[in-house]
Amino acid sequence: MTDTTGLVALKVERTGRIAEVTLLGPSKGNAMGPDFWRELPLVFAELDADPEVRAIVLTGSGGNFSYGLDLPAMMGDWAPLLAADALAGPRTTFMKEIRRLQDSVNAVANCRTPVVAAVSGWCIGGGVDVIAAADVRVASADAKFSVREAKVAIVADLGSLQRLAGIIGEGHLRELALTGKDIDAARAEKIGLVNDVHADQEAALAAARELAGEMAANPPLVLQGIKDVLSLNTDRQVADGLRYVSTWNAAFLPSKDLTEAVQAFMERRKPDFKGE
Repeated sequence: MTDTTGLVALKVERTGRIAEVTLLGPSKGNAMGPDFWRELPLVFAELDADPEVRAIVLTGSGGNFSYGLDLPAMMGDWAPLLAADALAGPRTTFMKEIRRLQDSVNAVANCRTPVVAAVSGWCIGGGVDVIAAADVRVASADAKFSVREAKVAIVADLGSLQRLAGIIGEGHLRELALTGKDIDAARAEKIGLVNDVHADQEAALAAARELAGEMAANPPLVLQGIKDVLSLNTDRQVADGLRYVSTWNAAFLPSKDLTEAVQAFMERRKPDFKGE
C-alpha cells in the first residue's frame, strides 16, 4: 500500500486501481520548490512499487498545472554555486544538484505504471519537463505551454530537450526552445504535445481518469512490458543528453545574463541580455 503521509507539495488520492497525484505548490501556480523536488521521486517510487496501482493521473491544483521552477525558493542555495568566479568545487556541487532534479523527473518517466498528465492553465519550464516524462497528455482549452528557459538565460536541463523531440518532432522542439514562446492548447494538440483538448479543467481531468481506467483494465505486466519496449530506443539517448546538459550548465550557466534574468524577474521588467 502506498504511504503518502507528510506530503507538502503533492497530494495522492486513490480510486480503485487509479492513483491521482496533484501538484499543490505551496508556491503560487504550483511552482516547483524544494518540497516538490524532494517529494516527486518518493511518491512515484511508492506508486511504482504498489501492485494495487495500475495507472496514475498527474495534474495540478487550482487553475494551473505549474509555473515551473520556483526560482526565488531555489536560488538561495544555488547562489554561491553560480558565482562567476566559482571554482571546480562549487560547479561540481551544482552539477550534482541538476542531476538530483533530473532524477526527480526521471522517476515519472521510469515508473512502470502508465502515467496520464491532465494539464490546465499554465505549464511552464519544469512543468513541461514533468509532463514530457508522462506517457500521455491531455489538456483543457485554457492550457498554455512554454519551454521558457531561454528567456531566463538557462539551457533547459531537466528533460524537455531530450524527450520532446520524440513527442512533437525536432522542428517544433527547436522553435519552442529557441524562442521560449507560449503556445495554447490548440497548437499543443496540433503538434502532438497533447493528445486531446477538452472544454475545461474538469473535463480534461475526467478524460485523463477515463484514459487511465482503460489502461488499468489491461494486464499490468503487459503494460510494464509495453513501456519497457517503447523506451528501449530512447532511454540511452535521454540519459546521455541529461548527463551532457548537466555538465554544460555547471560550466556555462553562471553569467551576467543569468543575473540580469533573475533581477528582471524580481523587478517585473524586461531583461536586457548582453551575451556575457
